[in-house]
Amino acid sequence: MTNSEKINEYLNKARVFYFLTIDGGRPKGRPFGFHLLADDVVYFGCGTFKNVFKQLSNDPNVEVLAVNGGEFMRYDGTAKIVKDEKLLGKVREAMPDIMALYDKNGWEMGLFYLENGHAEIRGLFELKEEFDV
Repeated sequence: MTNSEKINEYLNKARVFYFLTIDGGRPKGRPFGFHLLADDVVYFGCGTFKNVFKQLSNDPNVEVLAVNGGEFMRYDGTAKIVKDEKLLGKVREAMPDIMALYDKNGWEMGLFYLENGHAEIRGLFELKEEFDV
């Protein structure tokens, strides 16, 4: 299993994870649920009209925090925004209802992945696994 597959599997198990950005020098976090593994890269997406997208555009240093049972994963890196119609097609397949709402309202889905990523899977008191992505 590749490191990207490990990230994807952990996010699948957690189902909801927290995406943390910086806004004016202060941390901001919010729940996320969407992620997509394509060509061994874990992609995330959100509306380009949302504050989270503006925050990661202004300061691309981000972290994902996912909890699964008695352990958690921290995955940090630099958000790299991508514009890729083929990838957006995969998002449409994965979330047809959400994408129909975006189309209806003229909203754009912004896609990104974490460049220079680093992940830690931890229990309450110990590091279970650590790797770069």
